[in-house]
Amino acid sequence: MTTRESGTYRRRSVTELRSLIWLALPIIAAQMSHTLLGFVDAAMAGRVSAVDLAAVALGNAFWIPTFLFLTGVLMIVTSKVAAANGSGHLADAGSLVRQGAWLGLIIGCLSAVFLSSVEPIMHWMDVEPQLIPITVEYLIAVAIGFPAVALFQALRGLTDGMSQTKPTMLIGFLGLALNVPANYVLVYGKLGLPAMGAVGCGVATALVMWFMLGCMLIYLKRSKLYAVTGLFEHFDWPRWSEQRHLLGLGLPIGMALFAETSMFCVIALLIGGLGAIVVAGHQIAMNFSSLTFMVPFSLGLAITVRVGHNLGLNGARAGLFAAKMGLGVALVFAFIAAAIMLGLADWIPLLYTTNPEVIQLASLLFFYAALYQFSDAIQVACAGALRGYQDTRLPMVLTMTAYWAIGLPSGYILGLTDMVGPARGPVGFWQGLIIGLTAAAVFLSLRLYWVSAARKRRQPWGSAGKLR
Repeated sequence: MTTRESGTYRRRSVTELRSLIWLALPIIAAQMSHTLLGFVDAAMAGRVSAVDLAAVALGNAFWIPTFLFLTGVLMIVTSKVAAANGSGHLADAGSLVRQGAWLGLIIGCLSAVFLSSVEPIMHWMDVEPQLIPITVEYLIAVAIGFPAVALFQALRGLTDGMSQTKPTMLIGFLGLALNVPANYVLVYGKLGLPAMGAVGCGVATALVMWFMLGCMLIYLKRSKLYAVTGLFEHFDWPRWSEQRHLLGLGLPIGMALFAETSMFCVIALLIGGLGAIVVAGHQIAMNFSSLTFMVPFSLGLAITVRVGHNLGLNGARAGLFAAKMGLGVALVFAFIAAAIMLGLADWIPLLYTTNPEVIQLASLLFFYAALYQFSDAIQVACAGALRGYQDTRLPMVLTMTAYWAIGLPSGYILGLTDMVGPARGPVGFWQGLIIGLTAAAVFLSLRLYWVSAARKRRQPWGSAGKLR
């Protein structure tokens, strides 16, 4: 590589890196605000008792995967609004978002019914009996907010699709600001209200979901920026042909997200039979690692946009370049996250509980949480790049295979059986997580290599010609 070529490559790298980071930062902030709702629930419940913390842990294992599933399905609204914006047809976006809102309302209501009906599943999974009633009440409370959060995600597709990512970020932080005092009042019984413990966490989360929907509606109604879309000009009933079209495009994305997060849900349920201390320790490590996951997850969303943009403008070579840059950024963050978890393994649990047994177990599990940051970053970045190539169906199959046919069985064998030595309890399940995430990283990396190579043969350069 000549000096001139080296300088050009550096300039391209800096430009792509800057574009990726500025696109990802508001998305990261918005996703973190949603995930912090579960963090606040766990932290506040942990101060009540290990049983309340364990109940919130089990509840989160149900509602967070469900939330990510509906978020994934409704990502298609963002994609279609972005396409309408790019082609100068924003007037069509209002009708599209209204149909997306109907889809969100349907999915949100079905999700609420599911979350309110999980008690038989917990009995079937042999969860400790004392945890089941509190967990069910917590989930019923959270379920009340799911129609609202689904509508919020559909409306968010309009703002994000028009490259206005800050409103979602600001509304998310407003919701988080409300969640903390609401939790304090409802969990501990302040202002004359009874102490509700873990159930109060669920009520507070539902209140925040409806509050955020109200904020988004007021913002969209008052802002002149969205008037061109005609979102509020008239009422539309759901058109089932459009509902099927949106669902057909969004479902593979939602299923891919659900495949990973539902594996964590099942592991939490299997661990539920090992006692409240084990569940609480597992939840602390899982809850904190879920916070860190929001960064590579948001990077994946930004990588999708950058890969798709570069493919259209400069062809397959530029698309692959954006994917590689995104993967590099994700790995750098994985290294930082792993270092924090290893360095603060004895201190992070203190944010949740003062129980010494729970702290000891959580500290041990943070070692494994640190290890899987790297494979998790790779698979999320590759999945984001593949969405940019509009390749969603086979990646869904690959991720489900990695998590459900490899990771979960490995965790069960290592954690609860003596097939490969003495049963290792929660440690075995975390080792299974690492195996499953590593398999997903390998599968999706190979798929990205194949897709990018095939695209390069067909379309090496895009509409703008060779990169300069």
